[in-house]
Amino acid sequence: MLAQLAIRDIVLIDKLELNFRDGLSVLTGETGAGKSILLDAFALALGGRGDGRLVRHGESQGAVTAVFDIGLDHPARRVAAEAEIDTEGDLILRRTQMADGRTRAFVNDQPVGVQVLRAIGAALVEIHGQHDDRALSDAATHRAILDAFGGLQGPLAAVAEAARRVRGARSALESHRARVEAARKEVDFLRHAVEELAELDPKPGEEAHLAERRTVMQQSEKVARDLNEALEAVGGSHSGVPHLSAAIRKLERRAAQLPALVDPCIAAIDAALTALDEARAVLDAAVSETEFDPRELERVEERLFALRAASRKYNVPADDLAALRERHVADVAAIDAGEEALSGLEQALAEADALYVKAAEKLSAGRRRAAKQLDAAVKAELPPLKLERARFITEITSDPEARDPAGSERVEFWAQTNPGTRPGPMMKVASGGELSRFMLALKVVLADKGSAPTLIFDEIDTGVGGAVADAIGARLARLSATVQVVCVTHAPQVAARAQTHFLIAKAPVKGSDRVATRVTTLPAEARREEIARMLAGASVTDEARAAAVSLLQAAGG
Repeated sequence: MLAQLAIRDIVLIDKLELNFRDGLSVLTGETGAGKSILLDAFALALGGRGDGRLVRHGESQGAVTAVFDIGLDHPARRVAAEAEIDTEGDLILRRTQMADGRTRAFVNDQPVGVQVLRAIGAALVEIHGQHDDRALSDAATHRAILDAFGGLQGPLAAVAEAARRVRGARSALESHRARVEAARKEVDFLRHAVEELAELDPKPGEEAHLAERRTVMQQSEKVARDLNEALEAVGGSHSGVPHLSAAIRKLERRAAQLPALVDPCIAAIDAALTALDEARAVLDAAVSETEFDPRELERVEERLFALRAASRKYNVPADDLAALRERHVADVAAIDAGEEALSGLEQALAEADALYVKAAEKLSAGRRRAAKQLDAAVKAELPPLKLERARFITEITSDPEARDPAGSERVEFWAQTNPGTRPGPMMKVASGGELSRFMLALKVVLADKGSAPTLIFDEIDTGVGGAVADAIGARLARLSATVQVVCVTHAPQVAARAQTHFLIAKAPVKGSDRVATRVTTLPAEARREEIARMLAGASVTDEARAAAVSLLQAAGG
């Protein structure tokens, strides 16, 4: 439910805080006191269109904050959670309107886009008035209303799942069919490419390896000469190894005489011999690496030429030739086995489609039953609302070829306002007052079918009085037993049934020549006086006060 509404610097409102309770709350006041401004401000907090002209004259910005106390499992919390908003505690919607037209939106003090704010607001509040019956203007909403009334969530979920399977089966079939058709157009080229690439048998990384090997072989002749010279110097006939070995033997024979002096020298020469031996082994291995068969260089160059020619021909890097061959093999296989695969995918689509049709027919039957029940239930509410000669009609049209996740029906609420007139879409044939009363009847019927927790009715009693206004008040009161209802009204019969009564009025701003909108929660005595004013007009008489008391007593207030 809406717990609090705070408005700052919006048109005539400088500072306003309203606390709301469960049940029915009414807002009354003289024409021009600011009731419409208050509702415009509230709509702004719910994601409505911003307008710099809403900011109070002389201020740079205005702000509206709405606090909602809702259950942990309410859909608005799920919308907020999907937007990664912390939803612990109350849900607080805030909108800042700049004088230059820019706006900023927040939910629980986290910045959000207006679309997110609007989605959360739509789950929390519905505003209905003579010019704001959005729930009646969208046929997609009509279908959802009918499904909620008929308790058709199960069949609807089955249709949605069946539609998902149809989409998947159709996508798989179309993808495979396109692949086969594309491959069939170039099958000769594909078969030739497969044969050529199979004969070439390219390997990933082969080009780089061959290029490196060719470079080594091309440079080997120059390098080999220097390596051989180094090998000769280390281990050949001119090597110093024999002389060093002879020197060690001589020193070993003298070691016993002066071991402290001779032993270190022997160790040093022995280390030099070891290092020379290791160098000889490395040089010997390097010399071996430089030895190659000239025919190998020829073979490497031919292989490189073949790989690079294929790379240019097929317009892929040489390393991708092997993968290209596999793709072409798969394409050829798809052509060869394509008809059988297509047949299987077509069968899968046909089976998915049959399941959809079966689920959609079940949903359709449920909707037609629910439509009759809804029409009858709304019809029963119309006579007291001075619509006794009107008919409410749930018009259902079907498209058997549609595979919509919500079923094949288009649902639209129609009305016939008088016998002999042509029925038509309610938004086109009903007047503003009739439209509001149709919505009220519909809301009463749907009170326990997942309505938003707060309903706002803006002057739906315009143009009616007496028994009709009393009937409207009675239905608003019934509705408020299930959801929170806030009603802007000029009808004392409606105001008398409220649990909370707000009076909207203009008052001078102290110390200036300006006026501002003020809202007061009326206690019992002041409430009786306001209802008497609504009954009598400018001059409140004792008879009007007595009538007000009678209305309140009759309403249980």
